[in-house]
Amino acid sequence: MTAKITGGINIAMKVPPHQYQDTIAFYRDVVGLKPFTAKAPAIGFELGPNRLWIDEAPMLSQAEVWLELFTDDFPAAADHFSKARVVRCDAIEPLGERFRGGWISNPANIIHMVREPDAW
Repeated sequence: MTAKITGGINIAMKVPPHQYQDTIAFYRDVVGLKPFTAKAPAIGFELGPNRLWIDEAPMLSQAEVWLELFTDDFPAAADHFSKARVVRCDAIEPLGERFRGGWISNPANIIHMVREPDAW
C-alpha cells in the first residue's frame, strides 16, 4: 500500500431527533464538555484532542458513532480498501464531487470517513 492512513480528530455521533436535545444536554450539562458551533447546526464538544460532533439524524432510529481516518492519498487508500474487500458506503452522506475522501464500513458496521486532511 502506498497511502499512509492515520486516525483523524473527528468523531460523529448521529442521533435521532427524539434523543438529540437530551444528548446535547448530557455532554454539555452533565459531563461538562466545552461546546462549539463552528459547523452549525451540528454541535461539537472538545473531547481531549478530539472533537465529538453531535448531528441530528432524522433517518435513524438509534444513535450511531462514526469515526474519521486521514490519508495522504485517498485514491491509493481507496484502492487498498477495495483490494481488502472493505465495504464502501458513499451513499450514506454526500460529501461533494470535489471532496477527496469517502465512506467505508468496518466488519462491525461502524462507519469511517477516510479523507485527505485538506479535503474540505
